[in-house]
Amino acid sequence: MTRLSVPALQLVVPCALVAVVGLGAGDASPENQIYWLNALTSVAIVVALYTFVGNSGVLSFGHISFVAVGAFTAGLLTVPLEQKQGALPDVYPLLRDHTVGGVTSLILAAAAGGAFAFVVGLPLMRLSGLAAGIATFAVLEITHNLLSNWTSIGPGLGTLTGVPETTGPFQATIGAVIAIAVAFGYQRSRLGRLLRASREDPAAARGIGVSVHRQRLWAFTLSGALAGFAGGLYVHFLGFINAGDVYLDLTFLTLAMLVVGGMTSLWGAVVGALAVSGLDSFLSKAEDGIKVIGVTIDVPQGTRLIFLGAIMALVLILRPSGITGGREFSLAWLQRKR
Repeated sequence: MTRLSVPALQLVVPCALVAVVGLGAGDASPENQIYWLNALTSVAIVVALYTFVGNSGVLSFGHISFVAVGAFTAGLLTVPLEQKQGALPDVYPLLRDHTVGGVTSLILAAAAGGAFAFVVGLPLMRLSGLAAGIATFAVLEITHNLLSNWTSIGPGLGTLTGVPETTGPFQATIGAVIAIAVAFGYQRSRLGRLLRASREDPAAARGIGVSVHRQRLWAFTLSGALAGFAGGLYVHFLGFINAGDVYLDLTFLTLAMLVVGGMTSLWGAVVGALAVSGLDSFLSKAEDGIKVIGVTIDVPQGTRLIFLGAIMALVLILRPSGITGGREFSLAWLQRKR
């Protein structure tokens, strides 16, 4: 294979897989379409998480904060003006008295997520290991409490409703492909290579003049922007949002997707997001009772998260690099067979 065909495959194959899921969403019944759309939005969120975690090697428990910021930004700015002025009288006038279109809201959601990530990343990107994980989790807690109680930027403990449901099969597919393309472009760039060098050996990277703090901050900001963009897709898929929708459950689920797929590869992020999303959707239906080959499966409420936790633990024990081995898509196995 040529030098250009290998990276081309690493980009085209994940995008093609997402496109197949998008086609499945278009052909699915309205009842089942939500599960396909959820898988596509999950790809965008997990790819955003991978952009920082996979390239830096620093685990973040706070990326759903940026998803939340993007979701509330896109949601508030697209709710019809009359409904917003009546239901959210305490919101800042800039948010209450203006409404924008769906595409513009996604751009603003990405900008809000990136700006927030840059601000919190300035001090946090000097940390590593357990300290960085705890600090990012603190950001998640702070964000959740602000969104739950500050009625000047949202509904507080209530639910923001009336958000246009514009994330259909085509929009969700394009959004996931954009996230994949941006993440791929970054990891192939000079900045991405420098960050991965600091991941493998921070001391050696500093020795050749790499500013680890600066490289992590660049990745954290880009990752936050992608997470904000994914949050915009997510809120336009749901049609509503509250602070609980973008909190611990979503944090655990997206981390499980990344770990199961393979934390250090874009291919692993996409495969993990689709595989775990499919399993999560099946278990969600099983909690309400579902028939499979004539057999009714009805599991207790909460089984979904218990089962996903067990799967993640098994993957970490038996195959720490994930089901893709932490490697990008390759046809090397086919060449070896030949």
